[in-house]
Amino acid sequence: MTAPLTPPHQPDPHDPWQAPPSGSRLASGGPVPPTAAERRAELVRAAVTALLLTAAGLLLGLLWLWLAPRVPLVSDDTAVYLKDSEGEEAIGADGTFVLLALAFGLVSAVVVFLLRRRGGIPLVVGLALGGLLGSLLAWGVGTWLGPTSDVVAHAKEAGKGVTFDAPLELHAVGAAVLAWPIAGMIVHLLLTWVFGPRDPEPEWEFWGSGEAFGPAPAPGAGAVDGPAAPADSGPGSGAGSGAGSERDSGAGADGGASGAADGWPRRS
Repeated sequence: MTAPLTPPHQPDPHDPWQAPPSGSRLASGGPVPPTAAERRAELVRAAVTALLLTAAGLLLGLLWLWLAPRVPLVSDDTAVYLKDSEGEEAIGADGTFVLLALAFGLVSAVVVFLLRRRGGIPLVVGLALGGLLGSLLAWGVGTWLGPTSDVVAHAKEAGKGVTFDAPLELHAVGAAVLAWPIAGMIVHLLLTWVFGPRDPEPEWEFWGSGEAFGPAPAPGAGAVDGPAAPADSGPGSGAGSGAGSERDSGAGADGGASGAADGWPRRS
């Protein structure tokens, strides 16, 4: 039997979680850190992204104003009432804003990824900040261009028993405003994880590798020989065995004589 060439306890060299070998360091020529000019360029791209997404909030506000359901009110000259007390128009306005914000977050994340596949922390921050500011702008545009918030004046203008629209409002402000930035960050993270470029893995080199450990072994020097060829069983095998036996007994006799000469007792 011959010993295996690869010890069973040797770790897998392709294991990404394997610790670097002892006495090693990162090889030269690895990833180069970004320069000051490159960092400034990343910050500029992040700022431009935030500004463009903030401006896109104007479109979100117009779409919300157009698609959100209206809450009907009616007045009897003494008070203002909901025309349909069981209506869900108020909740529908919040849901419309959230759905539109999620769609804007999805589209903005895809566009930003296609324009800048390498991503980066400043770009993601610009994406999130632009989505947040765009949502706030959309909220302001919808409420400003929608029905007036002075319900009493609107009721007097409409007259008794005439239905008019309530002001456009957001009741779940936190969830509605954060829908765009959260959706944008999640989609951008998934796209970068699946389709983004991969950084090269670092290469390790050993301290003192080279002449400190002597010359490299010749190819095949450490190879283990295979099993010996079986002895020939032909007519000459007996003579070869006899000659080998005679040599072995002669070697034993010589060994005994040298042992006696050295003072060791002769083996009987």
